[in-house]
Amino acid sequence: MNGLYIHIPFCVSKCFYCNFVSFKTSSKMQAKYVKELCLEIKNKKNLIKPKTLYIGGGTPSFLSVKLLTELFEAIEKNFGPIKKFKESTIEANVESLTPAKIKLFKKYGLNRLSLGLQSPNNKYLKIIGRAHTFERFLKVYTLAKRYFDNINIDLIANLPTQTLSDFLSGVKKVISLKPKHISLYALEIEEGCTLYKKGFSTDDDLCLKMLKQAATLLEKAGFKQYEISNFAQKGAQSLHNINYWQSGSYLGLGVAASSYLKGVRSTNTADLKTYLTQKNKTAFSEKLTGKAKEGERIILALRKLEGFKPTKKMLQLFKKDFTILQKENLLISKKDKLALSEQGKYLANQVFRHFVEPF
Repeated sequence: MNGLYIHIPFCVSKCFYCNFVSFKTSSKMQAKYVKELCLEIKNKKNLIKPKTLYIGGGTPSFLSVKLLTELFEAIEKNFGPIKKFKESTIEANVESLTPAKIKLFKKYGLNRLSLGLQSPNNKYLKIIGRAHTFERFLKVYTLAKRYFDNINIDLIANLPTQTLSDFLSGVKKVISLKPKHISLYALEIEEGCTLYKKGFSTDDDLCLKMLKQAATLLEKAGFKQYEISNFAQKGAQSLHNINYWQSGSYLGLGVAASSYLKGVRSTNTADLKTYLTQKNKTAFSEKLTGKAKEGERIILALRKLEGFKPTKKMLQLFKKDFTILQKENLLISKKDKLALSEQGKYLANQVFRHFVEPF
């Protein structure tokens, strides 16, 4: 199943943990970006016939109704009606999501909305530099539920000063809102972000307790964990992301967007000025072969908790690694499949290191 990803790199402000490619810019700069993005859409329309659409960021909802309309029109002109995509997702933050934008999403046929909450506790929202309150989230979420059946809510565990009870209380509060999908991430403080500069660090042991107990709460509430960070009600798994984990083809458009087409992995420039002024926007491109290619396929496949059936080639190249990881109880056998164990879910990076260069 081929996917189309479109990146909108603008935000009202930079969250204190954020290390993604995003910018706070003027409306004039946003208009220039959308114009260039629409041109890239036109120029690359023949590279793929996508079945899923994902508009991410940054914050796509930060664009005006006018610019969003221009973007949707360009998508439809070059890839067909949005309502005909099997799945079409747009990310949004509630401080910029208005009733007019929600109605616009519905008008064009988008069928999945992903909302960045991160925490239902205003104390922690302030600590991590979010621009909304939980009260604002509830107001927008209630409206969005009238138009969208399939809504994802993002949560982050192990926020600065957050206790286990605080976190689990927040998870229960989000479950009570009855979204169809919840994405649960562990906080990562990378060099360069505001929390790193302020000297915050993460507590790995506490984070492990948070994630394990949250998973139990979510499972009891009917959410199936189908990927390391993703839980869904029946039939609400993200098809676009599943395509990534199955090593499917996808086209990424916009600044810093990545593509995987015909075995070639490429990434657009992360520099906004370069993206706006240069015809060739590719900053990186490589074709993985041999052990590197098989290793990446294994890493992606292991993200799905159902596991995967290793090919003869994978077994030839990584039999020793599979054996070691099973002895360490990080991988388990499920009939003819290999999958992360319960312990392996929380030590996934330790598992993945076995399949990353240098070998």
